[in-house]
Amino acid sequence: MRSELVFKALVNESNRYQLCRLIAKGTRKLHRPNTRLQETANDVFERFSVPGSKVVAARFAQPEQERRAA
Repeated sequence: MRSELVFKALVNESNRYQLCRLIAKGTRKLHRPNTRLQETANDVFERFSVPGSKVVAARFAQPEQERRAA
Protein backbone atom coordinates (compact mmCIF):
# COMPACT_ATOMS: atom_id res chain seq x y z
CA MET A 1 0.00 0.00 0.00
CA ARG A 2 1.12 3.52 -0.66
CA SER A 3 0.91 4.53 3.01
CA GLU A 4 3.62 1.99 3.82
CA LEU A 5 5.78 3.46 1.06
CA VAL A 6 5.23 6.96 2.44
CA PHE A 7 6.29 5.95 5.95
CA LYS A 8 9.38 4.20 4.60
CA ALA A 9 10.29 7.31 2.56
CA LEU A 10 9.85 9.56 5.62
CA VAL A 11 12.88 7.85 7.17
CA ASN A 12 15.12 9.55 4.60
CA GLU A 13 13.25 12.88 4.39
CA SER A 14 11.63 13.95 7.65
CA ASN A 15 9.89 17.02 6.23
CA ARG A 16 6.59 15.82 4.74
CA TYR A 17 6.18 18.86 2.51
CA GLN A 18 9.68 18.53 1.10
CA LEU A 19 9.03 14.83 0.50
CA CYS A 20 5.85 15.69 -1.39
CA ARG A 21 7.73 18.12 -3.63
CA LEU A 22 10.50 15.61 -4.29
CA ILE A 23 8.02 12.85 -5.12
CA ALA A 24 6.16 15.17 -7.50
CA LYS A 25 9.40 16.15 -9.27
CA GLY A 26 10.53 12.56 -9.48
CA THR A 27 7.18 11.45 -10.84
CA ARG A 28 7.30 14.10 -13.56
CA LYS A 29 10.82 13.12 -14.57
CA LEU A 30 10.29 9.34 -14.53
CA HIS A 31 6.78 9.10 -15.98
CA ARG A 32 6.49 7.31 -19.31
CA PRO A 33 3.58 7.75 -21.71
CA ASN A 34 0.93 5.02 -21.74
CA THR A 35 1.61 4.05 -18.12
CA ARG A 36 -0.46 4.80 -15.06
CA LEU A 37 0.65 7.83 -13.09
CA GLN A 38 -0.05 5.96 -9.85
CA GLU A 39 2.46 3.26 -10.75
CA THR A 40 5.10 5.86 -11.52
CA ALA A 41 4.48 7.59 -8.17
CA ASN A 42 4.74 4.25 -6.36
CA ASP A 43 8.02 3.58 -8.15
CA VAL A 44 9.39 6.93 -6.99
CA PHE A 45 8.26 6.20 -3.42
CA GLU A 46 10.07 2.85 -3.59
CA ARG A 47 13.24 4.57 -4.78
CA PHE A 48 13.07 6.98 -1.83
CA SER A 49 12.34 4.22 0.68
CA VAL A 50 15.61 2.31 0.15
CA PRO A 51 18.45 3.10 2.58
CA GLY A 52 20.94 5.56 1.19
CA SER A 53 18.47 7.18 -1.18
CA LYS A 54 19.76 10.63 -0.27
CA VAL A 55 21.57 10.55 -3.62
CA VAL A 56 18.25 10.06 -5.39
CA ALA A 57 16.66 12.82 -3.32
CA ALA A 58 19.53 15.19 -4.08
CA ARG A 59 19.10 14.63 -7.81
CA PHE A 60 15.44 15.65 -7.69
CA ALA A 61 16.05 18.50 -5.26
CA GLN A 62 18.48 20.38 -7.49
CA PRO A 63 17.03 23.77 -8.34
CA GLU A 64 16.24 24.37 -11.94
CA GLN A 65 18.50 26.80 -13.74
CA GLU A 66 17.35 30.35 -13.42
CA ARG A 67 16.81 32.30 -16.58
CA ARG A 68 18.45 35.68 -16.66
CA ALA A 69 17.75 38.55 -18.93
CA ALA A 70 20.62 39.77 -21.07
